[in-house]
Amino acid sequence: MSKAKNTRPAPDRTLISVVLPVYNEQAAIDRLHREIATSIDRCGCQCEFVFVNDGSSDGSEQVLDRLAEMDSRVRVLHLSRNFGHQAAVQAGLLHAHGDAVVVMDTDLQDDPHCLPQFVAHWRAGYDVVFAIREKRKESLVKRAFFAAFYRLLNLVASTPLPNDAGNFGLVDRRIAERIANLGEYDRYFPGLRSWVGFRQIGVRVERGSRYDRMPRVSFLGLVRLAKTALFSFSPAPLALFYLVSAGSLAVCGAFTGFTLYNRLFK
Repeated sequence: MSKAKNTRPAPDRTLISVVLPVYNEQAAIDRLHREIATSIDRCGCQCEFVFVNDGSSDGSEQVLDRLAEMDSRVRVLHLSRNFGHQAAVQAGLLHAHGDAVVVMDTDLQDDPHCLPQFVAHWRAGYDVVFAIREKRKESLVKRAFFAAFYRLLNLVASTPLPNDAGNFGLVDRRIAERIANLGEYDRYFPGLRSWVGFRQIGVRVERGSRYDRMPRVSFLGLVRLAKTALFSFSPAPLALFYLVSAGSLAVCGAFTGFTLYNRLFK
């Protein structure tokens, strides 16, 4: 990992951008805004909120617009429809102005009280600080799925990826710019964050419960995300396709040869 010289600005001249994708989270927005603001204030830094409304159909749009009128630190992007969580993260990164950028969910599962710890590691010279999720509150089946996914991905990935690390974390501005400007269409943010390199460290964080215990991403959506991660960061699926193709070609050639032999010589 690169060991770049630590040139962080003084705390009172540091702007932390917090990118928050929103999809039907009207009941959690105000509370999360207060808790993030309190945590960033503890760091002595300035704060910028970048809420990305990913086509919400509840009252999230109105709540966000009201919040932006009340707090000049709040900026809101309203997407024309629901493009998905990873696309919303991408939009937020493109519009963040901070010296460091935090990406976190809006459903209160990512604990804002960890932000001072993230910022402290960043000030110590780390370019990427990611949360290692512990004590997840999902069902046993879902926890087993996540555990198996991360370990399978790390087993076959060409780039080492930390286990149990999702979107929640902090990246230096130059890292955010590099990720945002990559020409990827089907994105998996935690994988891209690991792929860019630089100095990285994981922080163990207890995963909270959703405020309403109603997940917005379906199990099928999680499977699609897992597919994106596997196909983007591992040569194994492509190698498997090549192997299947070669096997099919060999079988086809054998049957063709057998048929020609019987017609010509028997």
